[in-house]
Amino acid sequence: MNSMKKIKIEKLTLNVGAGKDNARLDKGVLLLEKLTGRKPSKIVTQKRIAAWGLRPGLPVGAKLTLRGEEAETFLKRLLYAKDNKLPAKIFDNAGNVAFGIPEYIEVQDAEYSPELGLMGFEAAITLERPGFRVKKRKLFQRKVGNSHKISKEDAIAFFKEKYNVIIEGA
Repeated sequence: MNSMKKIKIEKLTLNVGAGKDNARLDKGVLLLEKLTGRKPSKIVTQKRIAAWGLRPGLPVGAKLTLRGEEAETFLKRLLYAKDNKLPAKIFDNAGNVAFGIPEYIEVQDAEYSPELGLMGFEAAITLERPGFRVKKRKLFQRKVGNSHKISKEDAIAFFKEKYNVIIEGA
């Protein structure tokens, strides 16, 4: 196989949405910190939506990004929570995968904490190939060619091969 066609995990992003509820936000921050050992950042609103009671600068969630080896080991723990089965509909056409974990205690090596109760979070995985830097670099920025992009089928094959995931509905 061409070394430029090898797929790898660019990042794993964990999200907890809390809305206006500050107590839930604090629990979400504590949850992400407890699962990963790293401090998450809070997500603040950018727009005013009067019907929802949101104003700019109001914290509404927490997120944490894992990269490299740390992302791969945590992904294995998340796949254990999903019994190594993922539906085909969670894969998009750009090489991204997103799924929710309804209860954090399903994650491997996670222990129940009474102050957190039962809450869930979302995991989003971004895949990339060598050479994707051309779309992010500062000088001479270019688009990634269509033949080099990651398709839904490529992402599914990567998860089947590397993590022995069973894809349902494929």
